[in-house]
Amino acid sequence: MWRALVFLALLALAAYGAVWIADHPGTVNVAWNGYDVQMSLAIALTGVLVAAIVVALIWAIVTGVIGLPASISRSTRERRRNKGLASLSRGMIAVGSGDPLAARRHASDAERLLGSQPLTLLLKAQAAQISGDRDAAERAFRSMADDPETRVLGLRGLFVEARRREDETTARAYAVEAARLAPSVTWANEAVMEAHCADGDWSAATETVERRASLGLMDKHAARRQRAVLLTAAAQSNEAGAPDTATEQALKAVKLAPDLVPAAVIAGRLLARRNDLRKAAKIIEAAWKATPHPELGRVYLNLRTGDSARDRVARAETLAKLSSWDPEARLVLAQAATEAKEFGRARETLAPLLDDRPTVRVCRMMARIEAAEHGADSGRSREWLARAARAPRDPSWVADGVISERWAPISPTTGRLDAFVWKTPPEILMGPEEEDAPAAEAETASLAAAPPAASVGTTPTALPAGTMTPASKPGFLETGAGTAAAPSVSPAPASASAIPPAPVPPGTPTERPRRIA
Repeated sequence: MWRALVFLALLALAAYGAVWIADHPGTVNVAWNGYDVQMSLAIALTGVLVAAIVVALIWAIVTGVIGLPASISRSTRERRRNKGLASLSRGMIAVGSGDPLAARRHASDAERLLGSQPLTLLLKAQAAQISGDRDAAERAFRSMADDPETRVLGLRGLFVEARRREDETTARAYAVEAARLAPSVTWANEAVMEAHCADGDWSAATETVERRASLGLMDKHAARRQRAVLLTAAAQSNEAGAPDTATEQALKAVKLAPDLVPAAVIAGRLLARRNDLRKAAKIIEAAWKATPHPELGRVYLNLRTGDSARDRVARAETLAKLSSWDPEARLVLAQAATEAKEFGRARETLAPLLDDRPTVRVCRMMARIEAAEHGADSGRSREWLARAARAPRDPSWVADGVISERWAPISPTTGRLDAFVWKTPPEILMGPEEEDAPAAEAETASLAAAPPAASVGTTPTALPAGTMTPASKPGFLETGAGTAAAPSVSPAPASASAIPPAPVPPGTPTERPRRIA
Protein backbone atom coordinates (compact mmCIF):
# COMPACT_ATOMS: atom_id res chain seq x y z
CA MET A 1 0.00 0.00 0.00
CA TRP A 2 2.74 2.46 0.97
CA ARG A 3 4.76 1.57 -2.09
CA ALA A 4 1.81 2.36 -4.35
CA LEU A 5 1.35 5.70 -2.66
CA VAL A 6 5.05 6.56 -3.03
CA PHE A 7 4.97 5.57 -6.70
CA LEU A 8 1.94 7.77 -7.34
CA ALA A 9 3.59 10.66 -5.50
CA LEU A 10 6.76 10.37 -7.59
CA LEU A 11 4.69 10.09 -10.76
CA ALA A 12 2.78 13.24 -9.81
CA LEU A 13 6.06 15.04 -9.07
CA ALA A 14 7.47 14.05 -12.48
CA ALA A 15 4.31 15.23 -14.24
CA TYR A 16 4.45 18.50 -12.35
CA GLY A 17 8.10 18.97 -13.42
CA ALA A 18 7.26 18.25 -17.05
CA VAL A 19 4.39 20.75 -17.00
CA TRP A 20 6.61 23.35 -15.32
CA ILE A 21 9.35 22.94 -17.95
CA ALA A 22 6.73 23.20 -20.71
CA ASP A 23 5.42 26.43 -19.18
CA HIS A 24 8.94 27.88 -18.93
CA PRO A 25 10.61 27.21 -22.29
CA GLY A 26 14.30 27.92 -22.83
CA THR A 27 17.33 26.91 -24.87
CA VAL A 28 20.64 25.25 -24.04
CA ASN A 29 23.82 25.98 -26.06
CA VAL A 30 26.70 23.48 -26.01
CA ALA A 31 29.99 24.63 -27.57
CA TRP A 32 32.72 21.97 -27.72
CA ASN A 33 35.69 21.48 -30.05
CA GLY A 34 34.45 23.98 -32.67
CA TYR A 35 30.89 22.74 -32.57
CA ASP A 36 27.98 24.80 -31.35
CA VAL A 37 24.85 22.84 -30.50
CA GLN A 38 21.65 24.60 -29.52
CA MET A 39 18.65 22.67 -28.12
CA SER A 40 15.62 23.18 -25.95
CA LEU A 41 15.71 22.64 -22.21
CA ALA A 42 13.45 19.56 -22.34
CA ILE A 43 15.65 17.84 -24.91
CA ALA A 44 18.77 18.67 -22.93
CA LEU A 45 17.35 17.17 -19.72
CA THR A 46 16.24 14.07 -21.58
CA GLY A 47 19.71 13.65 -23.03
CA VAL A 48 21.34 14.00 -19.61
CA LEU A 49 19.02 11.31 -18.19
CA VAL A 50 19.75 8.90 -21.07
CA ALA A 51 23.48 9.48 -20.68
CA ALA A 52 23.29 8.73 -16.95
CA ILE A 53 21.45 5.48 -17.60
CA VAL A 54 24.02 4.40 -20.20
CA VAL A 55 26.94 5.19 -17.89
CA ALA A 56 25.33 3.24 -15.03
CA LEU A 57 24.75 0.25 -17.30
CA ILE A 58 28.34 0.26 -18.50
CA TRP A 59 29.62 0.50 -14.92
CA ALA A 60 27.47 -2.45 -13.84
CA ILE A 61 28.81 -4.58 -16.70
CA VAL A 62 32.42 -3.70 -15.95
CA THR A 63 32.12 -4.36 -12.18
CA GLY A 64 30.22 -7.60 -12.86
CA VAL A 65 32.98 -8.89 -15.14
CA ILE A 66 35.68 -7.91 -12.65
CA GLY A 67 33.89 -9.50 -9.64
CA LEU A 68 32.77 -12.66 -11.47
CA PRO A 69 35.48 -14.98 -9.99
CA ALA A 70 34.75 -13.81 -6.44
CA SER A 71 31.03 -14.25 -7.01
CA ILE A 72 31.53 -17.77 -8.34
CA SER A 73 33.74 -18.65 -5.35
CA ARG A 74 31.24 -17.21 -2.89
CA SER A 75 28.40 -19.12 -4.48
CA THR A 76 30.44 -22.34 -4.33
CA ARG A 77 31.19 -21.80 -0.63
CA GLU A 78 27.55 -21.14 0.09
CA ARG A 79 26.51 -24.34 -1.66
CA ARG A 80 29.15 -26.31 0.26
CA ARG A 81 28.01 -24.76 3.51
CA ASN A 82 24.37 -25.62 2.82
CA LYS A 83 25.31 -29.18 1.88
CA GLY A 84 27.46 -29.47 5.01
CA LEU A 85 24.68 -28.22 7.25
CA ALA A 86 22.29 -30.66 5.61
CA SER A 87 24.77 -33.52 6.20
CA LEU A 88 25.22 -32.37 9.80
CA SER A 89 21.46 -32.36 10.37
CA ARG A 90 21.02 -35.80 8.78
CA GLY A 91 23.94 -37.14 10.81
CA MET A 92 22.42 -35.95 14.08
CA ILE A 93 19.14 -37.60 13.11
CA ALA A 94 21.00 -40.82 12.27
CA VAL A 95 22.76 -40.76 15.65
CA GLY A 96 19.46 -40.23 17.43
CA SER A 97 17.82 -43.07 15.52
CA GLY A 98 20.78 -45.43 16.12
CA ASP A 99 21.93 -45.83 12.49
CA PRO A 100 25.74 -46.09 12.71
CA LEU A 101 26.36 -46.46 8.93
CA ALA A 102 24.37 -43.37 8.02
CA ALA A 103 25.85 -41.45 10.96
CA ARG A 104 29.43 -42.18 9.86
CA ARG A 105 28.66 -41.30 6.23
CA HIS A 106 27.03 -38.00 7.10
CA ALA A 107 29.76 -37.21 9.63
CA SER A 108 32.41 -37.72 6.95
CA ASP A 109 30.49 -35.53 4.48
CA ALA A 110 30.00 -32.80 7.10
CA GLU A 111 33.70 -32.81 8.01
CA ARG A 112 34.68 -32.66 4.33
CA LEU A 113 32.29 -29.82 3.56
CA LEU A 114 32.50 -27.79 6.80
CA GLY A 115 35.94 -28.64 8.13
CA SER A 116 36.79 -29.30 11.81
CA GLN A 117 34.06 -27.27 13.38
CA PRO A 118 32.74 -28.07 16.88
CA LEU A 119 29.49 -29.58 15.62
CA THR A 120 31.24 -31.72 13.02
CA LEU A 121 33.66 -33.03 15.66
CA LEU A 122 30.75 -33.78 17.98
CA LEU A 123 28.89 -35.63 15.22
CA LYS A 124 32.04 -37.56 14.36
CA ALA A 125 32.54 -38.56 18.01
CA GLN A 126 28.92 -39.62 18.46
CA ALA A 127 28.96 -41.60 15.22
CA ALA A 128 32.09 -43.39 16.43
CA GLN A 129 30.46 -44.07 19.80
CA ILE A 130 27.35 -45.73 18.40
CA SER A 131 29.56 -47.68 15.99
CA GLY A 132 31.69 -49.01 18.85
CA ASP A 133 34.88 -47.32 17.60
CA ARG A 134 36.13 -46.01 20.94
CA ASP A 135 39.53 -44.94 19.58
CA ALA A 136 37.96 -42.71 16.92
CA ALA A 137 35.57 -41.24 19.48
CA GLU A 138 38.42 -40.47 21.86
CA ARG A 139 40.43 -38.82 19.08
CA ALA A 140 37.47 -36.60 18.24
CA PHE A 141 36.97 -35.65 21.87
CA ARG A 142 40.68 -34.87 22.21
CA SER A 143 40.43 -32.54 19.23
CA MET A 144 37.49 -30.84 20.94
CA ALA A 145 39.43 -30.59 24.20
CA ASP A 146 42.25 -28.79 22.38
CA ASP A 147 39.86 -26.04 21.24
CA PRO A 148 39.14 -23.46 23.97
CA GLU A 149 35.53 -23.10 22.81
CA THR A 150 34.76 -26.83 23.10
CA ARG A 151 37.24 -27.83 25.81
CA VAL A 152 34.63 -28.63 28.46
CA LEU A 153 32.55 -30.64 25.99
CA GLY A 154 35.63 -32.58 24.93
CA LEU A 155 36.49 -33.27 28.57
CA ARG A 156 32.97 -34.57 29.09
CA GLY A 157 33.40 -37.01 26.21
CA LEU A 158 36.82 -38.13 27.44
CA PHE A 159 35.35 -38.59 30.93
CA VAL A 160 32.60 -40.84 29.57
CA GLU A 161 35.08 -42.89 27.53
CA ALA A 162 37.37 -43.30 30.55
CA ARG A 163 34.42 -44.48 32.62
CA ARG A 164 33.51 -47.01 29.95
CA ARG A 165 36.95 -48.57 30.02
CA GLU A 166 36.84 -48.45 33.86
CA ASP A 167 39.78 -46.06 34.16
CA GLU A 168 38.56 -44.18 37.21
CA THR A 169 41.84 -42.31 37.74
CA THR A 170 41.78 -40.76 34.27
CA ALA A 171 38.05 -40.06 34.48
CA ARG A 172 38.56 -38.27 37.77
CA ALA A 173 41.32 -36.13 36.25
CA TYR A 174 39.03 -35.07 33.40
CA ALA A 175 36.23 -34.22 35.84
CA VAL A 176 38.54 -32.15 38.05
CA GLU A 177 39.83 -30.21 35.04
CA ALA A 178 36.28 -29.58 33.78
CA ALA A 179 35.18 -28.41 37.24
CA ARG A 180 38.14 -26.04 37.33
CA LEU A 181 37.37 -24.56 33.90
CA ALA A 182 33.59 -24.37 34.43
CA PRO A 183 32.62 -24.47 38.12
CA SER A 184 28.91 -24.50 37.27
CA VAL A 185 29.06 -27.72 35.21
CA THR A 186 26.85 -30.21 37.05
CA TRP A 187 28.32 -33.47 35.78
CA ALA A 188 31.87 -32.48 36.72
CA ASN A 189 30.87 -31.46 40.24
CA GLU A 190 28.94 -34.67 40.76
CA ALA A 191 31.83 -36.76 39.47
CA VAL A 192 34.29 -34.98 41.75
CA MET A 193 31.99 -35.47 44.73
CA GLU A 194 31.54 -39.17 43.91
CA ALA A 195 35.33 -39.52 43.73
CA HIS A 196 35.73 -37.89 47.15
CA CYS A 197 33.07 -40.19 48.58
CA ALA A 198 34.72 -43.25 47.07
CA ASP A 199 37.98 -42.23 48.76
CA GLY A 200 36.22 -41.55 52.06
CA ASP A 201 37.27 -37.89 51.93
CA TRP A 202 34.05 -36.61 53.46
CA SER A 203 35.35 -33.11 54.18
CA ALA A 204 36.30 -32.54 50.53
CA ALA A 205 32.91 -33.92 49.45
CA THR A 206 31.21 -31.50 51.85
CA GLU A 207 33.15 -28.59 50.34
CA THR A 208 31.96 -29.66 46.90
CA VAL A 209 28.35 -29.69 48.08
CA GLU A 210 28.72 -26.25 49.63
CA ARG A 211 30.27 -24.88 46.43
CA ARG A 212 27.41 -26.28 44.35
CA ALA A 213 24.87 -24.77 46.72
CA SER A 214 26.58 -21.37 46.60
CA LEU A 215 26.48 -21.45 42.78
CA GLY A 216 22.77 -22.25 42.83
CA LEU A 217 23.21 -25.70 41.25
CA MET A 218 21.01 -27.35 43.88
CA ASP A 219 18.25 -26.19 46.20
CA LYS A 220 18.85 -25.49 49.85
CA HIS A 221 16.92 -28.52 51.13
CA ALA A 222 18.92 -30.94 48.98
CA ALA A 223 22.17 -29.27 50.01
CA ARG A 224 21.29 -29.58 53.71
CA ARG A 225 20.39 -33.22 53.25
CA GLN A 226 23.63 -34.05 51.45
CA ARG A 227 25.71 -32.21 54.04
CA ALA A 228 23.93 -34.19 56.75
CA VAL A 229 24.66 -37.48 54.97
CA LEU A 230 28.33 -36.59 54.57
CA LEU A 231 28.62 -35.56 58.21
CA THR A 232 27.00 -38.83 59.22
CA ALA A 233 29.47 -40.76 57.10
CA ALA A 234 32.35 -38.90 58.72
CA ALA A 235 30.92 -39.58 62.19
CA GLN A 236 30.52 -43.24 61.31
CA SER A 237 34.19 -43.51 60.38
CA ASN A 238 35.33 -41.55 63.46
CA GLU A 239 33.08 -43.21 66.02
CA ALA A 240 35.64 -45.80 67.11
CA GLY A 241 38.84 -43.75 66.93
CA ALA A 242 37.70 -40.18 67.64
CA PRO A 243 34.39 -40.26 69.55
CA ASP A 244 34.43 -36.54 70.40
CA THR A 245 34.80 -35.56 66.74
CA ALA A 246 32.19 -38.12 65.76
CA THR A 247 29.75 -36.72 68.33
CA GLU A 248 30.16 -33.20 67.00
CA GLN A 249 29.68 -34.35 63.43
CA ALA A 250 26.64 -36.46 64.29
CA LEU A 251 25.01 -33.57 66.16
CA LYS A 252 25.56 -31.28 63.17
CA ALA A 253 24.01 -33.91 60.92
CA VAL A 254 20.99 -34.26 63.21
CA LYS A 255 20.55 -30.49 63.20
CA LEU A 256 20.56 -30.43 59.39
CA ALA A 257 18.32 -33.50 58.99
CA PRO A 258 16.53 -34.59 62.18
CA ASP A 259 14.86 -37.49 60.34
CA LEU A 260 18.15 -39.02 59.15
CA VAL A 261 18.11 -42.33 61.02
CA PRO A 262 21.86 -43.17 60.92
CA ALA A 263 22.77 -39.72 62.25
CA ALA A 264 20.30 -40.05 65.13
CA VAL A 265 21.56 -43.55 65.93
CA ILE A 266 25.20 -42.45 66.10
CA ALA A 267 24.37 -39.29 68.04
CA GLY A 268 22.23 -41.20 70.54
CA ARG A 269 24.84 -43.89 71.04
CA LEU A 270 27.69 -41.43 71.58
CA LEU A 271 25.66 -39.15 73.85
CA ALA A 272 24.70 -42.17 75.94
CA ARG A 273 28.39 -42.91 76.45
CA ARG A 274 28.75 -39.35 77.76
CA ASN A 275 25.79 -40.00 80.07
CA ASP A 276 23.82 -37.20 78.37
CA LEU A 277 20.67 -39.33 78.38
CA ARG A 278 18.12 -36.54 78.08
CA LYS A 279 19.58 -35.13 74.87
CA ALA A 280 20.12 -38.59 73.42
CA ALA A 281 16.52 -39.57 74.13
CA LYS A 282 15.22 -36.36 72.58
CA ILE A 283 17.17 -37.00 69.36
CA ILE A 284 16.07 -40.63 69.13
CA GLU A 285 12.43 -39.77 69.79
CA ALA A 286 12.40 -37.06 67.10
CA ALA A 287 13.86 -39.46 64.52
CA TRP A 288 11.54 -42.26 65.66
CA LYS A 289 8.45 -40.11 65.07
CA ALA A 290 9.57 -39.53 61.48
CA THR A 291 10.81 -43.07 60.73
CA PRO A 292 10.37 -45.93 63.21
CA HIS A 293 13.52 -47.98 62.73
CA PRO A 294 14.90 -51.01 64.60
CA GLU A 295 18.28 -49.33 65.12
CA LEU A 296 16.59 -46.40 66.83
CA GLY A 297 14.65 -48.79 69.06
CA ARG A 298 17.79 -50.69 70.04
CA VAL A 299 19.69 -47.53 70.95
CA TYR A 300 16.73 -46.05 72.85
CA LEU A 301 16.15 -49.16 74.93
CA ASN A 302 19.84 -49.41 75.85
CA LEU A 303 20.62 -45.75 76.56
CA ARG A 304 21.12 -46.40 80.29
CA THR A 305 23.38 -49.36 81.02
CA GLY A 306 22.38 -51.71 83.79
CA ASP A 307 18.63 -51.24 83.40
CA SER A 308 16.41 -54.21 84.05
CA ALA A 309 14.36 -55.92 81.38
CA ARG A 310 11.17 -54.36 82.79
CA ASP A 311 12.68 -50.89 82.44
CA ARG A 312 13.34 -51.61 78.78
CA VAL A 313 9.74 -52.75 78.38
CA ALA A 314 8.57 -49.41 79.77
CA ARG A 315 10.75 -47.52 77.31
CA ALA A 316 9.49 -49.72 74.47
CA GLU A 317 5.97 -48.68 75.42
CA THR A 318 7.06 -45.05 75.14
CA LEU A 319 8.25 -45.66 71.57
CA ALA A 320 5.00 -47.44 70.74
CA LYS A 321 2.92 -44.50 71.95
CA LEU A 322 5.12 -41.97 70.15
CA SER A 323 4.57 -43.78 66.83
CA SER A 324 0.88 -44.65 67.39
CA TRP A 325 1.74 -48.32 67.71
CA ASP A 326 3.61 -48.66 64.45
CA PRO A 327 4.46 -52.28 63.49
CA GLU A 328 8.11 -51.57 64.18
CA ALA A 329 7.20 -50.38 67.68
CA ARG A 330 5.27 -53.59 68.29
CA LEU A 331 8.32 -55.64 67.32
CA VAL A 332 10.49 -53.64 69.69
CA LEU A 333 8.01 -54.05 72.52
CA ALA A 334 7.57 -57.77 71.83
CA GLN A 335 11.34 -58.29 71.94
CA ALA A 336 11.61 -56.38 75.21
CA ALA A 337 8.69 -58.34 76.70
CA THR A 338 10.30 -61.63 75.64
CA GLU A 339 13.53 -60.68 77.38
CA ALA A 340 11.47 -59.84 80.48
CA LYS A 341 9.80 -63.28 80.15
CA GLU A 342 6.38 -61.68 79.68
CA PHE A 343 5.47 -64.07 76.89
CA GLY A 344 1.73 -63.43 77.01
CA ARG A 345 2.27 -59.72 76.63
CA ALA A 346 4.68 -60.30 73.74
CA ARG A 347 2.05 -62.39 71.89
CA GLU A 348 -0.62 -59.84 72.67
CA THR A 349 1.53 -57.07 71.22
CA LEU A 350 2.18 -58.96 68.00
CA ALA A 351 -1.41 -60.16 67.58
CA PRO A 352 -2.52 -57.27 65.28
CA LEU A 353 0.36 -58.08 62.95
CA LEU A 354 -0.73 -61.71 62.53
CA ASP A 355 -4.13 -61.04 61.00
CA ASP A 356 -3.11 -60.71 57.35
CA ARG A 357 0.33 -61.93 56.22
CA PRO A 358 2.96 -61.59 58.94
CA THR A 359 6.36 -60.53 57.71
CA VAL A 360 9.64 -62.39 58.17
CA ARG A 361 10.58 -60.56 61.35
CA VAL A 362 7.12 -61.04 62.86
CA CYS A 363 7.25 -64.78 62.19
CA ARG A 364 10.75 -65.07 63.62
CA MET A 365 9.76 -63.04 66.65
CA MET A 366 6.89 -65.47 67.27
CA ALA A 367 9.36 -68.34 66.85
CA ARG A 368 11.68 -66.67 69.35
CA ILE A 369 8.82 -66.29 71.84
CA GLU A 370 7.86 -69.95 71.50
CA ALA A 371 11.47 -71.07 71.78
CA ALA A 372 12.08 -68.93 74.85
CA GLU A 373 8.97 -70.27 76.59
CA HIS A 374 8.77 -73.89 75.39
CA GLY A 375 12.30 -74.66 74.18
CA ALA A 376 14.10 -74.58 70.87
CA ASP A 377 12.72 -77.96 69.77
CA SER A 378 9.16 -76.76 70.12
CA GLY A 379 6.96 -77.58 67.17
CA ARG A 380 5.37 -74.16 67.34
CA SER A 381 8.77 -72.51 66.98
CA ARG A 382 9.56 -74.65 63.93
CA GLU A 383 6.17 -73.85 62.49
CA TRP A 384 6.78 -70.10 62.73
CA LEU A 385 10.24 -70.50 61.21
CA ALA A 386 8.70 -72.37 58.29
CA ARG A 387 6.26 -69.52 57.78
CA ALA A 388 9.13 -67.03 57.94
CA ALA A 389 10.78 -68.77 54.98
CA ARG A 390 7.89 -67.69 52.72
CA ALA A 391 6.72 -64.56 54.49
CA PRO A 392 6.77 -61.08 52.92
CA ARG A 393 9.90 -59.02 53.38
CA ASP A 394 10.34 -56.38 56.03
CA PRO A 395 11.65 -52.88 55.26
CA SER A 396 15.38 -52.73 54.51
CA TRP A 397 17.91 -50.27 53.18
CA VAL A 398 17.46 -50.29 49.40
CA ALA A 399 19.57 -48.43 46.82
CA ASP A 400 19.73 -48.97 43.05
CA GLY A 401 18.46 -52.54 43.22
CA VAL A 402 20.69 -53.44 46.18
CA ILE A 403 19.24 -54.60 49.51
CA SER A 404 21.38 -54.06 52.60
CA GLU A 405 20.88 -54.49 56.32
CA ARG A 406 23.26 -51.59 57.02
CA TRP A 407 23.07 -48.00 55.85
CA ALA A 408 25.84 -46.59 53.69
CA PRO A 409 26.32 -42.99 52.52
CA ILE A 410 26.74 -43.95 48.86
CA SER A 411 25.33 -46.57 46.55
CA PRO A 412 27.62 -49.60 46.13
CA THR A 413 26.77 -49.84 42.42
CA THR A 414 26.57 -46.24 41.15
CA GLY A 415 28.38 -44.26 43.84
CA ARG A 416 25.36 -41.97 44.19
CA LEU A 417 25.20 -40.04 47.45
CA ASP A 418 22.26 -40.60 49.81
CA ALA A 419 20.96 -43.46 47.69
CA PHE A 420 19.79 -45.80 50.46
CA VAL A 421 16.14 -45.54 51.41
CA TRP A 422 14.40 -47.40 54.22
CA LYS A 423 11.50 -49.14 52.51
CA THR A 424 10.04 -52.54 51.77
CA PRO A 425 11.95 -54.06 48.83
CA PRO A 426 10.23 -55.98 46.03
CA GLU A 427 9.00 -59.31 47.31
CA ILE A 428 11.69 -61.90 46.53
CA LEU A 429 11.06 -65.55 47.31
CA MET A 430 13.64 -68.28 47.73
CA GLY A 431 13.60 -70.90 45.00
CA PRO A 432 14.10 -74.49 46.11
CA GLU A 433 12.56 -75.27 49.46
CA GLU A 434 15.69 -77.10 50.52
CA GLU A 435 17.64 -73.85 50.62
CA ASP A 436 15.55 -72.68 53.58
CA ALA A 437 15.90 -75.83 55.63
CA PRO A 438 19.45 -75.30 56.95
CA ALA A 439 18.69 -71.71 57.89
CA ALA A 440 15.55 -72.76 59.74
CA GLU A 441 17.41 -75.48 61.61
CA ALA A 442 20.20 -73.08 62.57
CA GLU A 443 17.69 -70.45 63.72
CA THR A 444 15.82 -73.01 65.82
CA ALA A 445 19.00 -74.21 67.46
CA SER A 446 20.17 -70.69 68.25
CA LEU A 447 16.94 -69.52 69.86
CA ALA A 448 17.36 -71.56 73.03
CA ALA A 449 21.16 -71.59 73.19
CA ALA A 450 21.62 -67.81 72.92
CA PRO A 451 20.99 -65.71 76.05
CA PRO A 452 18.54 -62.81 75.88
CA ALA A 453 20.00 -60.29 73.48
CA ALA A 454 20.87 -56.85 74.76
CA SER A 455 20.00 -55.33 71.40
CA VAL A 456 16.28 -54.95 71.02
CA GLY A 457 14.27 -54.26 67.92
CA THR A 458 16.17 -56.19 65.24
CA THR A 459 16.03 -59.84 64.31
CA PRO A 460 18.12 -61.77 61.81
CA THR A 461 16.99 -61.75 58.22
CA ALA A 462 17.76 -63.98 55.29
CA LEU A 463 20.84 -61.92 54.46
CA PRO A 464 24.01 -61.94 56.60
CA ALA A 465 24.60 -58.77 58.54
CA GLY A 466 26.37 -56.15 56.52
CA THR A 467 25.99 -57.84 53.14
CA MET A 468 24.52 -56.11 50.11
CA THR A 469 22.69 -58.37 47.69
CA PRO A 470 21.30 -57.24 44.30
CA ALA A 471 17.68 -58.10 43.79
CA SER A 472 18.61 -60.07 40.66
CA LYS A 473 20.82 -62.52 42.54
CA PRO A 474 20.65 -66.03 41.01
CA GLY A 475 18.55 -68.42 43.00
CA PHE A 476 15.87 -65.87 43.74
CA LEU A 477 12.61 -65.54 41.83
CA GLU A 478 11.08 -62.08 41.68
CA THR A 479 7.32 -61.81 41.51
CA GLY A 480 5.75 -59.11 39.43
CA ALA A 481 4.91 -58.22 35.85
CA GLY A 482 6.54 -60.53 33.37
CA THR A 483 7.84 -63.03 35.95
CA ALA A 484 6.47 -66.21 37.32
CA ALA A 485 5.45 -66.17 40.96
CA ALA A 486 6.73 -68.98 43.10
CA PRO A 487 4.08 -70.97 44.93
CA SER A 488 3.58 -69.81 48.48
CA VAL A 489 3.62 -72.16 51.42
CA SER A 490 0.50 -72.34 53.55
CA PRO A 491 1.44 -73.89 56.89
CA ALA A 492 -1.04 -75.41 59.25
CA PRO A 493 -2.82 -72.98 61.56
CA ALA A 494 -1.00 -72.18 64.75
CA SER A 495 -2.33 -73.41 68.03
CA ALA A 496 -4.36 -71.28 70.36
CA SER A 497 -1.41 -70.62 72.59
CA ALA A 498 0.67 -69.33 69.70
CA ILE A 499 -1.97 -66.98 68.29
CA PRO A 500 -4.53 -65.72 70.82
CA PRO A 501 -8.08 -65.99 69.47
CA ALA A 502 -9.17 -62.56 70.67
CA PRO A 503 -6.12 -60.30 71.03
CA VAL A 504 -6.48 -56.98 72.76
CA PRO A 505 -4.05 -54.33 71.48
CA PRO A 506 -1.99 -52.90 74.27
CA GLY A 507 -2.44 -49.38 73.00
CA THR A 508 -5.33 -48.58 75.31
CA PRO A 509 -3.52 -47.34 78.46
CA THR A 510 -4.08 -43.69 79.19
CA GLU A 511 -0.91 -42.87 81.10
CA ARG A 512 1.56 -40.45 79.54
CA PRO A 513 4.60 -41.87 77.71
CA ARG A 514 7.47 -42.51 80.03
CA ARG A 515 10.63 -40.73 78.94
CA ILE A 516 14.18 -41.04 80.07
CA ALA A 517 15.16 -38.47 82.67
